[in-house]
Amino acid sequence: MGSATQNQAPLFTRASLAALIWPLFLEQTLSVTMGMADTLMVAGVGEAAVSSVSLVDSLNILIIQILAALATGGAVIASQYLGRKDAESAQRSAAQLYSVLGIATITVGAACLVLSRPILRGVFGSIDDDVMRYAQQYFIISAISYPFIGLYNGGAALFRAQGNSRISMLASLVMNIINIGGNALLIYGFRMGVIGAALATLFGRVFAAVWILWQNQNMHNPLRVASFVDLRPRKKPILQILSIGIPSGLENGMFQIGKLCVSSLTSTLGTAAIAANAVANSVSTMANIPGATMNLAMIPVVGRCLGAGDKKQAKKYSLLLMGLGMLGLGITNAALFILLPEVVTWFHLSAEAAAMCTTVVHWFTLFSILFWAMSFTLPNALRSGGDAKFTMLVSIVSMWLFRVILSYFFVLQMHMGLTGVWFGMFVDWICRSICFGIRFYSGKWMEHKVI
Repeated sequence: MGSATQNQAPLFTRASLAALIWPLFLEQTLSVTMGMADTLMVAGVGEAAVSSVSLVDSLNILIIQILAALATGGAVIASQYLGRKDAESAQRSAAQLYSVLGIATITVGAACLVLSRPILRGVFGSIDDDVMRYAQQYFIISAISYPFIGLYNGGAALFRAQGNSRISMLASLVMNIINIGGNALLIYGFRMGVIGAALATLFGRVFAAVWILWQNQNMHNPLRVASFVDLRPRKKPILQILSIGIPSGLENGMFQIGKLCVSSLTSTLGTAAIAANAVANSVSTMANIPGATMNLAMIPVVGRCLGAGDKKQAKKYSLLLMGLGMLGLGITNAALFILLPEVVTWFHLSAEAAAMCTTVVHWFTLFSILFWAMSFTLPNALRSGGDAKFTMLVSIVSMWLFRVILSYFFVLQMHMGLTGVWFGMFVDWICRSICFGIRFYSGKWMEHKVI
C-alpha cells in the first residue's frame, strides 16, 4: 500500500460525507426508538411472555452480533477494493460475502432449530415451564430469521461501502414498520402472544433481506452479483473476509457474554436495581446514537482511503469522524443530563429505582462524552486497516478484567450497588480509549496488507 502524494484530491467531499452520515443517523434513531416500542408492545402479553422474550433476545443479540462481524469483514474488503478502483475484485468480494453469510447463517439457524431446548436449558438453566415454552417458541422462529437478518446486514454493509447509506435506512424503516404493525395485528388482533411477536420480527427481516438483495442487483450498482458463478465459494476472498470477520466476531461474542455475566450480577441487587438498570440502559442507548452512527461511517470512509493508498487522508477522516462523534455525543448526553428528571417519570419507577437510575445515568453522560467514541468509534478505523486482531485482544482483555471482574469487586467488596456495575464499565472504556488512542497515533494499524 503506497503513500499518496501531497496534492491528491480529497476522496470525500463535505456533501458525500453528509449523504453517508445523515441516513445512518436516521437509521440508528429508528432502530433504537422502534426497539423500545417493540419491547413496550410485547410487555402487554404477560410476565412469563416478557421474561421469555427478554431471555431469548439476549441470546439472539449474541448470535446476530457474531454473524454481523462477517458483514464488517466484507465491507472492509469491498471498501479497500473500491478505493483502489479495482471494480472486478470489489464485485467478486461482494458476491463472496453473500456466500459466506448464507452458509454461516443457515448453518447456525438450523443448529438452533434442532437444538433449541438444550441450548435454552444450557444457557439459562432451570426456568419456569411457562417461560421455557414461550422461550422455545420465540427462539425457533428467531432462528428461521437468522439467514434473512444476515443477508440484510451484508447488503447494508456493502451499500455503505459505496457511500450509499440511504438504501439500508429505507430497508430498516420498512422492516421496523412491519415489525411494529405486525406486533399490533398479531399480538392484539389475533391474540397470538409470543408467536405473534416472533412472526412480526421474521416478516420484517424477510422483507428487508429480499428488498436489499433486489436493490443490490441494480445495473448501476458496482457491487452487484454479476452471475451465479461469482457466488461459488473461493478461498482467497473468503480468507480476506474471515481475517477481519473472525476476530470481530470473537470480540462481539465475548463482549455480549461479558454483558450477560454483568446482568446476572445486577439481578442479585434486587428488583429496584434491575428496573433502574433496564431504564438506564434504554435511555443511554438513545444518547449514544451519534456515536453509533460514526461507528458505521468509519469503515467505508477509512477503508476507501487505505484502498487508495492514502494514509494521510485515512488519518484525517478518522479524526474528523471521531470529532463529529464526540460533538454529537456531547449534545445528546448534555440534553439527557438536563432532561433526565422528566425522562425517568415516563417509566413509572419506584422512588428507590428512580434515584438509582438518575445517579448512574448522570455518571454515564459524563463518561460517554469523554470516552465512548475513543472506545467504540476509533477501533472501527483500526479494523478498516485490517487491525482486527489488536482490537479483539484489547476489547476482550479490557471487558473481562474491568467490566466483569472489577464490577464484581465494586459490588461485592466495595458495596457500591448498581453504581459499581456501571463504574466497572467506565473503567473498561478508559482502558480501551488509552490502548486504541496509542495504536492510532502509532500508525501501525495502517501497515496491514488486507487486499
